[in-house]
Amino acid sequence: MTGERDKLLELLRRAGLEIVGERRTEDVLPPRTAWRPIVAGDAAPTVSIREDHPALVAELNAQWYRLAAENRLLGGDGVFLIDVAGNWTGGGPRRWTRVRLTSEWDLAGVLGERPGQPEFVTLSLDGQTLVGATAEEDEVWLIAVDRIRERQEAAAQSAAQESPQERAAAWASLFRGPMPTPRLREMWAHGLARNPATPDDLLARLLGLSHFLLWRRLPAAVVEAAIVHPDWKVRQLLAEVQPGITAEQWARLILDEPDPRHRWILVMLAADRRAKLSDATCEQLAIDPSPQVRKEAARLPGMPAQILTALAADTDPSVRASVCRSAWPQLGTTLRHKLLGDPSGKVSNEALLQHHREHPMPRSVFDTTEPKDRAVVTCHLERDLAEHLARHSDSALRCSLAANPHLDPDLIILLAQDPAENVRSVVATRPDLTEEQRADIRFGFDPRGHYYPLDWVTALHEDPDAMRRLAASAHPLVRRSVARARRLPPDVVALLAHDEDRVVQLFLAESCDDAPADMLLRVWHWWTGSLSAPDRPRSHPNFPRRSLLCYADDPNPRMRQLALDDPESTAELVEQFSRDSSVEVRLRAAVDPRLMPSSAVRLLDDPYEQVRHAAAKHPRVPAQVLTRLLRDTDTAETVAQHPALPVPVMELLLKRLQPPISGDPRPRP
Repeated sequence: MTGERDKLLELLRRAGLEIVGERRTEDVLPPRTAWRPIVAGDAAPTVSIREDHPALVAELNAQWYRLAAENRLLGGDGVFLIDVAGNWTGGGPRRWTRVRLTSEWDLAGVLGERPGQPEFVTLSLDGQTLVGATAEEDEVWLIAVDRIRERQEAAAQSAAQESPQERAAAWASLFRGPMPTPRLREMWAHGLARNPATPDDLLARLLGLSHFLLWRRLPAAVVEAAIVHPDWKVRQLLAEVQPGITAEQWARLILDEPDPRHRWILVMLAADRRAKLSDATCEQLAIDPSPQVRKEAARLPGMPAQILTALAADTDPSVRASVCRSAWPQLGTTLRHKLLGDPSGKVSNEALLQHHREHPMPRSVFDTTEPKDRAVVTCHLERDLAEHLARHSDSALRCSLAANPHLDPDLIILLAQDPAENVRSVVATRPDLTEEQRADIRFGFDPRGHYYPLDWVTALHEDPDAMRRLAASAHPLVRRSVARARRLPPDVVALLAHDEDRVVQLFLAESCDDAPADMLLRVWHWWTGSLSAPDRPRSHPNFPRRSLLCYADDPNPRMRQLALDDPESTAELVEQFSRDSSVEVRLRAAVDPRLMPSSAVRLLDDPYEQVRHAAAKHPRVPAQVLTRLLRDTDTAETVAQHPALPVPVMELLLKRLQPPISGDPRPRP
């Protein structure tokens, strides 16, 4: 994408244009909309010049400049916006480029396939005037359009007037003409797969056409169809991401797979997802011809003891090592002793690492064990070995030791005073410290970094006394981990709601049902939502729902948009917000069901892509507009998710997606 953008900038410079400022989204109609009156079938030229004109390039440049000057396209400082035909974004959204003419400019001679064949559109900074150039069969057209916003309003008002007969005719017109391109069919498939209104019987027919389908929770019939689908990628993605696969479905998905490599991948995915399989399935996997399958089967949770015993005696050492690592606590004393003496160094080494989680490891064993960092983190170390490592010259080993759960208190205190900050930081999150000890450690913590909740704090979420103690911790990560609890005592909530680390407040807003309304409103000021909790804090049950109209004129757009959530807000306010200067406020209006059809159409040409996409899914967009958008690869996927897309239209889209059945004489619609 960067490479294509650089080529565009070089092209503009060769055309004698000075690039002004950084690239950004301009608050005017988007480039694709600006091209519409230039390439429309009913377009008429403002000026047309025959290609055989003896001074074609000079005449085109002179006429473009005249039109630009007459229509006040050039700003007071000579700056205007330009977009050149071609793919300059690598599939990303098109954006205008701010430019200014230099003393030796030549638009008509450079901005096209060859001199005198220009393809570009220019726009005034206020978005009110455009002049475009396009080459026709034997002449070149220059088209000037003024009063753009007024024309947009009129066009939106006209498009919004749609009778039931016109709506039916619009849907019928979608399937006339040439077959859609492969890219357009792909967009239709992705959109239908993500459309919550797509009927179950159509979902099964989308298998293999869109990977997005398997990410949503599917009805049982569609899961069944995916299990036996001929495309391996469908079956693999089903196992990887589909929630709620039953033990019986896992059994058929894995055991009916003839390819040993595919079976291995499916068992690995089941183990990664901690899927509980039936004893009968486990028995089959334990005797699978593929050692890779048997190795992954050893990682499955709830594996019966007799099957683990069989796998621990497997002929393949990788299987025996996997049993050691995954199921050591379930193995009997005799079997453990046998694995410690296994002829395979891979197996015996893994058995040693597991054995010394319970029995102190002497230095002589440590010196021959690999990997050493894992031994340092997980094993119970003899005192002299632990002391040796606590003073080791390698700070990485000391850092690993700092996480060891078996350390004596004096060694923990020693590491808490380590000269390396990363060592002290690991000590500072240990569960066996008092909060006073934790407060005394000079740990490093980047408040902007990404951290996972501490497992040991999460395990205490149901303990009110522990939550009280840890909510007052000096370590932000401890407090953040407390804030992830679903329920907390009132005094803990009150403390965390005013925490100096605002991420603590954010996590409380995202996770805790007891988060207070005033804090939720504070978080709303600066947080727009995460992938894991995209609607929080606004969707929190305690978020204010009334007395929000007072924010209708708030200078902060984050607060202003909340006025539409008030039960007493009106359709008139929705219309007002659809013209707001803030993209956030317009986006909120674009998803409001009270939005007028004409305003939904107008927002389809909003400068910002997220507003355009929201408007394209509005239930009041006329069918004649939706059909046009369904034929555009930039918008087809979004419109195929439209909640009001008629089921018969979905059916016809699917027929266009699927290849015809051999020998089927029936014509396509």
